[in-house]
Amino acid sequence: MVNDKMVNSKWLRHVGYGFGDMSSSMFWKVFSYYLPFFYSNIFGLSLKDAGIILLVTRIWDAVSDPMMGIIADRTQTRWGKYRPYLLFVAPLFSIAGILLFTTPDWGYTAKLVWAYATYILMMTVYTGINVPYGAMLGVMTDDSNEKTVYSSFRMFFAYGGSFLALFLWEPLCNAFGGYHSPQGWYWAMVVIAAACFVLFICCFLLTKEELKTVSTVSIGSDFKALLSNKPWWILIGAALCFNLFCTVRGATVAYYFADIIPAGAQLAIGRWSFLFYAGLFLAIGEVSNMIGVALCVPIAARFGKKTTFIAVNIALCILSVLFFFIPVSQTGFWLMLLAQILISMLTGVMSPLVWSMYADVSDYAEQKYKTASTGLIFSSSSMAQKFGGAIGGSAALWLLAACGYNSQLSIVNSQLPQPDSALLCLRCLMSFIPATVSIIAVLVVSFYPLTTAKMAEIDAQLKTQRQNGK
Repeated sequence: MVNDKMVNSKWLRHVGYGFGDMSSSMFWKVFSYYLPFFYSNIFGLSLKDAGIILLVTRIWDAVSDPMMGIIADRTQTRWGKYRPYLLFVAPLFSIAGILLFTTPDWGYTAKLVWAYATYILMMTVYTGINVPYGAMLGVMTDDSNEKTVYSSFRMFFAYGGSFLALFLWEPLCNAFGGYHSPQGWYWAMVVIAAACFVLFICCFLLTKEELKTVSTVSIGSDFKALLSNKPWWILIGAALCFNLFCTVRGATVAYYFADIIPAGAQLAIGRWSFLFYAGLFLAIGEVSNMIGVALCVPIAARFGKKTTFIAVNIALCILSVLFFFIPVSQTGFWLMLLAQILISMLTGVMSPLVWSMYADVSDYAEQKYKTASTGLIFSSSSMAQKFGGAIGGSAALWLLAACGYNSQLSIVNSQLPQPDSALLCLRCLMSFIPATVSIIAVLVVSFYPLTTAKMAEIDAQLKTQRQNGK
């Protein structure tokens, strides 16, 4: 039973807040890494149709995210503005996830309609719970450094949840009917969905909104202020690039292991050996992400958020290029795993950094434009995340289709190889393409004006502004 003393514990609040993104990320990582493969190789859609679904659905998200931010900003309850959504949307969140991985025994056109309907439903519900959850960061504390701590707990638990979901996904599928069986994928999602429901309820019980912010201007004024917010535009571009980097690599892994890595490939340690499969590769990446999250606070405090962002993306570019030249061999498998660990540690540093920078942008907006539009600001971050996922996932599928990738080979469990052009495309999707995206991110964020010194000035002005009720 949760009591007031527990909720007033700062450490428990950090943990409770982390539970929310642990739940979201269990779903998000399965969607990002396995849904394209599910649609094309399990559900039975063409690569072209699967790519269009990913894109169209996220275009709807571009509309629904700001809408949800506006609604949440104007919600007033005894639990706060954003926290109630964790309680009431959690059941729908889990149900929508299960429907998404349901494969009806229908004709192609009917299945295509089902895929559109369930994915749009899932992303709408995801917006309904994740936008308010993200916005909570702006009202749980008024300290910029404390926001980075909350953000780090958030991402640490997010990667912990992702690790569990990805590491267990293929074993769960196999336990419930097989990795190439629609029933296996359905029941695996039932297990994940039940865990996600419990985590969001725990997040609701263990957190508390400390700041009482009220939006006193019109919706039109909120949007006008947002569109005039230069740091917001820059961070949107940088965050989109970061999510594009992660999604391109993540969405490619299942295909990469199906067609580049030999079936039954083993990682050997002395007399011991274990299977080298996509779930292991991704799960180890999530553990490495957690290490990166733990490093984020001291690194960002030492060098500043902007400098850290730039340095991390340069390192991501170098490691991604090197990945292309790793051979497919016993030694190469270990080098791939090492590259995955290093890349994931760096993306682990990036994730809480980006969320903390959004909180800074929210404070900048409140100080400059005198409007408490935290939900609208954070909904834009969710929008960038989904756009990055849409562009990354869709582009990966369309590139594979253009290069002659044949998804039917996996559906019939054929041992025939993919054409050389498709294999080269897979290798580039894991290396040169994400490397290019990371360099673009560096160029974009170089114009970001909210340095450490600037934020100290804004925080001081904002405290006075809030005290005076202006």
